[in-house]
Amino acid sequence: MKVYETGSIRNVVLLGHGGAGKTTIAEALAYVTSGINRMGSVDDGNTLSDFDKEEKKRKFSISTSVIPIEYKGESGELKMNILDTPGYFDFVGEVEEAVSAADAAIIVVNGKAGIEPGTVRAWELCEANALPRLFFVSNMDDDKASFRQLVLDLEKQFGKSVAPFQLPIRENEKFVGFVNVVKMAGRRFTKMNEYEACPIPDYVEKHLTIARSALLEAVAESSDELMEKYFAGEEFTVEEIQAALRENVEACKIAPVLMGSGPNVQGFNVLLQVLEKYFPSPESLESIGVDASTGEHFRAKYQSDKSLSAKIWKTIADPFLGKYSLFKICTGVLKANSEIYNVNKESMEKVGKLYLLRGNTPIEVPELKSGDIGAVAKLNISETGDSISLRNAPILYHGPKLSEPFTFMAYRAEQKADEDKLSTALQKMMDEDRTIRLQADPENRQSLIYAIGEQQLEVLASRLKDRYNVSINLEKPRFAYRETIKKTVKVQGKYKKQSGGHGQYGDVVMEFSPSFDYDQAYSFKEQVFGGAVPKNYFPAVEKGIAESCKKGPLAGYPVVGVNATLLDGSYHPVDSSEQAFKTAASMAFKDAFLQASPMLLEPIAHLNVTVPDAFTGDIMGDLNKRRGKILGMTALRDGKQLVEAELPMSNLYLYNTDLRSMTGGAGSFSFYFVRYEQAPGDIQNRVVEESKKMMEEKE
Repeated sequence: MKVYETGSIRNVVLLGHGGAGKTTIAEALAYVTSGINRMGSVDDGNTLSDFDKEEKKRKFSISTSVIPIEYKGESGELKMNILDTPGYFDFVGEVEEAVSAADAAIIVVNGKAGIEPGTVRAWELCEANALPRLFFVSNMDDDKASFRQLVLDLEKQFGKSVAPFQLPIRENEKFVGFVNVVKMAGRRFTKMNEYEACPIPDYVEKHLTIARSALLEAVAESSDELMEKYFAGEEFTVEEIQAALRENVEACKIAPVLMGSGPNVQGFNVLLQVLEKYFPSPESLESIGVDASTGEHFRAKYQSDKSLSAKIWKTIADPFLGKYSLFKICTGVLKANSEIYNVNKESMEKVGKLYLLRGNTPIEVPELKSGDIGAVAKLNISETGDSISLRNAPILYHGPKLSEPFTFMAYRAEQKADEDKLSTALQKMMDEDRTIRLQADPENRQSLIYAIGEQQLEVLASRLKDRYNVSINLEKPRFAYRETIKKTVKVQGKYKKQSGGHGQYGDVVMEFSPSFDYDQAYSFKEQVFGGAVPKNYFPAVEKGIAESCKKGPLAGYPVVGVNATLLDGSYHPVDSSEQAFKTAASMAFKDAFLQASPMLLEPIAHLNVTVPDAFTGDIMGDLNKRRGKILGMTALRDGKQLVEAELPMSNLYLYNTDLRSMTGGAGSFSFYFVRYEQAPGDIQNRVVEESKKMMEEKE
């Protein structure tokens, strides 16, 4: 593949719900532009995009793939970098990375299924990133696909910016062609993607008039001159319409609607023409960052005659394919066998060969120009989100903004001997998937792994086994409960031991009471009179209390909220020692704790759930079942509600799965710890029993 100039590049991301047909569309685009000789299919596991073993097995996309295609358009040869993203929400990090590198988006909608939660998420991503977009309605070969109804639904959901550029022509319930609304011309498919002119059927005329009027209104609103012409009743030329539409599409004021059939390879000539005419090249856009040498805001056109700067938006770390850093050139030219400066790490790095990745196939190129997307193999220090440039002109770009993971499980290596191997493998997996996080939990002697969803963790476990031959066990975690007391008690702790020579003697009388301050384990003071316990043993007594609080007598959880007061005691001039008084204090603590109405405290989280209005009743009912306390609801734009609640952290375990089930994938959530509260009796009894059982198994 040759090196393309900035103005001849289009960077387009495919977005949409899982199963909408994104991978099939990427495959069809590669096929009609002669990038491949035959169409692969998701079911057969032979597409360019879904090359990973897990993707073939599960028959859906897990990672973003880049499919560069070459297209001979009206303006000459173009290179289009098609970014095929996953549709399932567990892999949203892959989508967010791709969006950060794209300049425009195709939102794929299944003509039979209609608008799905993934369609809405795709639109929201485009809005958040100011990405020009179009809708491509797939599955038009299905006789149950209603394009007319879908356009009405799209307009209702996303507003007047939705503009059909085509209307379907059907004969005998088959999709045989379309009407070009812009040119007011009929088109009949001949051989697959090819078509010829044909009359516009009578039954299309009514809907064509409506679609055409909406288009002309949008065109008229693009300038005062065209508005005057519109009100004067003058006809717009095709050139005027196309110029105005391009301006409106680039400004995100119009979202064209196109159609086709992936399996039948129909509709892709028009799609390619629209990508060329209406989607922006990087040449008309700006790269925005920070000049690291001055701290000043940096803004520059995508131009190849400037100093080199680029951003790494994705990393592939496959033991079979190798490690590749995918980047987008923002300014300048990146050449093979050159040196680059990693602005984030403040270090130089050597670039060897330069590649385009077509799925899992690297295509070597000598250089890449501003606006293009490529890959470098085996960079040592650079990672996703890093910026590269020349050392004397360091530019820092923001990395992809990724969703926070809130689904968590405990994990361990299936074989203890594989612990180091698992740690290394997980680090490589996190290089590739930035939405996976690890967290050590020494309190409960467990390691936690966070992800977007349960399915993502299942894929992770499968890949670890397949790629690195290490098995991981994913389990329900132990939650960070606390123990405290409700009553005030006074006890004696006496430790006396004689074993020949010096013995051990320590004697304390102590009072323990609740402080209700759960942010600290204990407070210690002494009220000893007459030297019953010498002052030099006070620190030992406190140390005994401190160590006892680390593991409570009730269920082995840390103790909080206890006042400990040393009242009295006795000592032996020869046998007393710091160790003896520490042990005596520990004995007093344990006896007092079990007498003082011990109770278990459970961690409480503040939960934010964002859902469409229609699901708020289901969400609130479910939260009540989880012992949640609803704090309030806030109306958001686009018909959504923010539900705020507090509930036990343990009842948020795998909440993501249930939320998706209730909302069809339209809900999202986040949470954070707020405080500890007394656990109900049945919960306390269950946790205590589980702890006893666990200790018995260890013994």
